[in-house]
Amino acid sequence: MHHPMDPPNARPGRPRRLRALKPGPGTEDSPPPAPNGPREEPTLRELGKDVGKTFGPGALDATDRDILRELQSDGRMTNVALAARIGLSAPPCLRRVRRLEETGVIRGYHAEVEPAALGWEITFFAVVGLESQKLPVLEAFEAMVRDWPEVRECHMIRGGGDFLLRLVARNPAHENELTNRLTGAPTVAQVRTLQTIRTSKDESGVPVEE
Repeated sequence: MHHPMDPPNARPGRPRRLRALKPGPGTEDSPPPAPNGPREEPTLRELGKDVGKTFGPGALDATDRDILRELQSDGRMTNVALAARIGLSAPPCLRRVRRLEETGVIRGYHAEVEPAALGWEITFFAVVGLESQKLPVLEAFEAMVRDWPEVRECHMIRGGGDFLLRLVARNPAHENELTNRLTGAPTVAQVRTLQTIRTSKDESGVPVEE
């Protein structure tokens, strides 16, 4: 008898050949993954080593943000403690931290030091205007203040001046010395200093939203 599934040229009574199926999820050769098993974390190679060039808020998931929030609050936290805080096992937690470091999201770890304990009694700001806004002039100024240990921050600005600096000084005489060095530096046209009277908030890092 001709079977409905036989090809048209099949002879009656000839047994049909069935194609072997590749093992799939749930077969004996390939058991299905446990639905509630541990999460598999992507490796740095899988994510791409160039991810740092385009790593933005959209590339951070909720677990990454939890890690950043905890480490920004306590950079000395061990990986085991961090994993427990964010609800992840230690190995994938460490892989995520390493990925955040290698892609430049975590730029480093440091101790926050009390300036007065090291003799830095004064913090002041300087708004610096240059004679020219040509790129070589701007870069030369940045290179110069980069070598001054008393300059702790340097920001190029607009709306009044070219650069905003945050500096520390040991005493008023040292502050005046730094101001005079700035005023006499090449291509500097004007310097306006702002002395800090009191600091009510000095928080490092940035807000990490949910």
